[in-house]
Amino acid sequence: IGAFAGPGERVLIKPNLVRRADVSRAVTTHPAVLAAVARLLREAGVTDVAAGDSCGIGTAADAAAGAGIQKALKPYGVPVIEFTGAGKIPFDGVQAGSFYLSREVLEADALINVCKMKTHALERITGAVKNLYGCVPGLFKALYHTREGNAPEHFARMQADILRPLPPAAAVADGIVAMHVTGPAHGQPFELGLLGVSDSPVALDEAIVLALGKRLHDIPLQRAFLQAGHPESAAGSQQKIFPFLKPEDFLPEGFVLPDHLLHTSFRPLRLVKSCLKRLWLEHFA
Repeated sequence: IGAFAGPGERVLIKPNLVRRADVSRAVTTHPAVLAAVARLLREAGVTDVAAGDSCGIGTAADAAAGAGIQKALKPYGVPVIEFTGAGKIPFDGVQAGSFYLSREVLEADALINVCKMKTHALERITGAVKNLYGCVPGLFKALYHTREGNAPEHFARMQADILRPLPPAAAVADGIVAMHVTGPAHGQPFELGLLGVSDSPVALDEAIVLALGKRLHDIPLQRAFLQAGHPESAAGSQQKIFPFLKPEDFLPEGFVLPDHLLHTSFRPLRLVKSCLKRLWLEHFA
């Protein structure tokens, strides 16, 4: 972490938060992993640190409090903040030509992206890159689901595009107790015993897919990076270095991925219901 962030820099920790999630169900990033990241940042002399997210429903503060994350971060003086809107950020993407992104994210010098290792009903696996979708504030997440969620390939290409306008994002994958069978909220806990760290969310996700004994082309997001020839993917020229276990040294048994991928496009009525529910929870609940 000291090689990635140092004194004088503004660093944002990006956990995976879900409203009213029980940590024992492996839905959110575990508080112990986030506390370890906060401690390492403090030891590296980073003084401007916050943790934040944009939850689909409810607020980041409520989700963090319910999961025990606020309590775990308190000894290190790391607050949990809500991602708020910024202007539209244009860029030359494959699937998306612009994003509305959080002001807090865009003002950070670096992100420490601490994802939860989970299966996903639309993308088969959700990891470091997918966790960065939480940098999209509030209702725009639902709008992008409506626009791109009609096919796993479209949604994956949009996820790949989101890396382009973001600050540098190191990645930590909490797979000590992962989620399998389905996801990202209603699967089953699985003692995977995996903790992954990389300065590239793309490379980390690929390593995890291979460590699970799966093919990169079978995962929509990894397939999108391969087809785009991303320099940090297996299709690029960057040589990956594994200082600890290599993917082929891991290969757990019994970890189940979804066989059939769903479409999660928010139809107009569902989108309206989602927006109204979010507004109610933010202002009245």
